[in-house]
Amino acid sequence: MTPPPHTKLSRREREIMDIIYQLGETGVAEVVSRMRDNPTYDSVRVTLGILEKKGHVTHQQDGRRYLYSPTVPHQKATRNAMRNLLQTFFSGSPSKAIQALLDMSGERLSPDELDEIARWIEQERKLHDDDTC
Repeated sequence: MTPPPHTKLSRREREIMDIIYQLGETGVAEVVSRMRDNPTYDSVRVTLGILEKKGHVTHQQDGRRYLYSPTVPHQKATRNAMRNLLQTFFSGSPSKAIQALLDMSGERLSPDELDEIARWIEQERKLHDDDTC
């Protein structure tokens, strides 16, 4: 099975996509201003062109500047990335992934965090029970 294209992003491309998802629609200058290592305007512009060719962003012209926006809603991109992560590292098993996350935590979860996780599990059980009726 060929991995989805969103898994083939460089570190710089991922950083730019994170910024675009935060801002929604944005220009190159805004992206540059939010990046950690002060890249040049031209390097970000070129990377955005690459992201557009890969199908991750689209642009529209606003006067002399281009405004870039993601082609896939953030929630859908997150879901696709998680699905790929589950398949790649956990044989498609969400419970194995959750166990790995719990095991890697250097600290114990707080009672509030445990309650929140328990609520999510209960919601999923109710949805599952409703589906089987």
